[in-house]
Amino acid sequence: MTEDAIKTRPKIAPDPLAPPSSHDPSGLTLDAFLPYRCAVLAEKISRALSKLYTDRFGLSIPEWRIMANLGVHGVLSPQQAAQLGHMDKAKVSRAIASMVDAGLLRRDPDPTDNRAAQLRLSDRGVKVYRDIAPLALDWERELLAALTPDEAAALHSSFDKLLNRLDTGG
Repeated sequence: MTEDAIKTRPKIAPDPLAPPSSHDPSGLTLDAFLPYRCAVLAEKISRALSKLYTDRFGLSIPEWRIMANLGVHGVLSPQQAAQLGHMDKAKVSRAIASMVDAGLLRRDPDPTDNRAAQLRLSDRGVKVYRDIAPLALDWERELLAALTPDEAAALHSSFDKLLNRLDTGG
């Protein structure tokens, strides 16, 4: 490999503190920019995990998020499902309709507000959730096996700190 080829070869994990390149005096290296790296990692994780529940259970990513949140919370409004799943209302609405059609979800009127709805897993939805949840946890354990226990703990702690910082406007 020539010296020029070595200089121009992209680094796998660029140093964000390295001096700016001659092409971009701002110093921004997208591959080292935390928001970009998090987005790429989140997308790769989501797509890899989705193979588990898409191939075996026919669920989309939004459907899985709704199911997982209902599995934890029991009953949610569509607005709560959107907020907890970090999804827009239109995506949630389509996922709810699909899940109701598939017999995975019940959409009942809210007894305290006739304009609102309450979502809960149907008996079939509960069974599917109980089948998927252990598989998802096993998948997560396998992914985290790339880290030592201390690294995994530090990763979770770092996420908590960054989320808290963003939630408090920092």
